[in-house]
Amino acid sequence: MIKDTTISKDIIYIGADDKSIDLFESQYVVPNGISYNSYLIKDEKTVIMDTIDKRKTEEWVNNLEKALQGREPDYLVISHLEPDHAYNIELVSKKYPSMKLIGNEKTFAFLPQFFDIPNLEERKVIVKEGEEVNIGNHTLQFFMAPMVHWPEVMVTYEKTEKILFSADGFGKFGALDTDEDWDCEARRYYFNIVRKIWHASTKFTKKGSHTRY
Repeated sequence: MIKDTTISKDIIYIGADDKSIDLFESQYVVPNGISYNSYLIKDEKTVIMDTIDKRKTEEWVNNLEKALQGREPDYLVISHLEPDHAYNIELVSKKYPSMKLIGNEKTFAFLPQFFDIPNLEERKVIVKEGEEVNIGNHTLQFFMAPMVHWPEVMVTYEKTEKILFSADGFGKFGALDTDEDWDCEARRYYFNIVRKIWHASTKFTKKGSHTRY
């Protein structure tokens, strides 16, 4: 686990740095690697926010187990199904068979194409725009962000601590333990990963029929 990466006493970072990768998505040069970001929220209910890429599965599972401290997760929130967020959905679903999966309608339309989830129909929690899930002292509110940058993307706002889990809407290239120009790499990330895909998708919608995020 990345040292000294603290969100709050209830929200724990369980992601991993990958400094052995040369090209992100086989096309973007990442001289300082990247991070795969995942979090655990511990409350009356325990929630995993995304999984991570297969390149760091073992480290992620170890981080998750350490953070859970013997508890079983109640929910997995799926922001979208890109592999660097979603590769371990099947693994963790089988590891914790009572865990429910939170996503939107498009999430669950796509999910069976990638993963074999035991008892999926009984485990899925479908959320719509603005809907909330209370887990104790924390409340998660969900907002759809299609084509930022996949069609099923949604972001999660935690209302108590006012934290946005933004899927791929905000970010940067570079591992978390890298000391570099944050603005430069964030700008390069935005224009290559978010803007060009979202901008292209809006060309096929009628004026006023899409929401800018």
